[in-house]
Amino acid sequence: MRNESRGTLELTLAMVLSGTLGIFVVESGASPLNVVFFRCLFGAVALGAYSLVRGYFSGHGFTAKKLGLAALGGVFIVFNWVLLFEAYEATSISFATVVYHTQPFFLVVFGAVLFRERITAAKFGWLGVAFVGLVLVSGIRPGDTASLKGLGLALAAAVLYALSTIVTKRVSGVRPHLIALVQVLVGLPLLVPFAELRETAHLGAGWAWLVGLGLIHTGLMYVLMYAAYQKLPTAKIAVLAFTYPAVAMVADWAVYGHHIGLVQALGVPLIVLASLKVTLAARTPTDAPAPRTAAHEPEASSPAATRSA
Repeated sequence: MRNESRGTLELTLAMVLSGTLGIFVVESGASPLNVVFFRCLFGAVALGAYSLVRGYFSGHGFTAKKLGLAALGGVFIVFNWVLLFEAYEATSISFATVVYHTQPFFLVVFGAVLFRERITAAKFGWLGVAFVGLVLVSGIRPGDTASLKGLGLALAAAVLYALSTIVTKRVSGVRPHLIALVQVLVGLPLLVPFAELRETAHLGAGWAWLVGLGLIHTGLMYVLMYAAYQKLPTAKIAVLAFTYPAVAMVADWAVYGHHIGLVQALGVPLIVLASLKVTLAARTPTDAPAPRTAAHEPEASSPAATRSA
């Protein structure tokens, strides 16, 4: 029980940190592409140093195939971050975060399309509930191009996260810290052609926020999540995961005065409930501790129950 209590504290702290990620992105003053580039850079330093100290490079378990899959997952997760951060700019942290939490439903759809997994009537029902919630949360009115753009970006980010999860789940026998390290390293050469690195000369205090994204939201946050996954049953992980959007909404309101309207607020519990039901249904019926998998902002890949950015 003491072990589980510690895991609960670790995962709660990780989700609270994840909920503040949007503030770091906005306050950095950098473009989304630059933010992701430096998140990858400083995150690689943090994860690499931690893995080195813990001796994870010895007997790493990578093969050429596993390394390729981890890298492919990295491509998806890096551009998932770019789209999510673009969604922050187009709308608000609250709106983008709630829409982003439709990820489990894309996992269900891809499972059916790619692997011919059967979608039960219950899952169809919850997909319908989530769609209604999404319509309410969007609150889009005719001519509201900003919200429409933000909705599209957040949904696209969720799709890429789901693809990364599907790919990364096939990398077995490798510590998640090393998989995440490969994925952020992939982001560096991937983003160099697109990032406008010269603009960073004028960031000033924005550098502190970028370093924080790498060290806190990619290094420390993932270490806490990985430690917690080994101590907690899946059901508790799924429930604690929703600390992330709750904190993100409160932080967005407290710092920027953004809040979701009454009609939009009605859609939030629908998405949360449907996501929780689908996530738990995808797990084994036993309440065993969650398996070791890679995590993103998302992400992430992390168990589908824990969708950090």
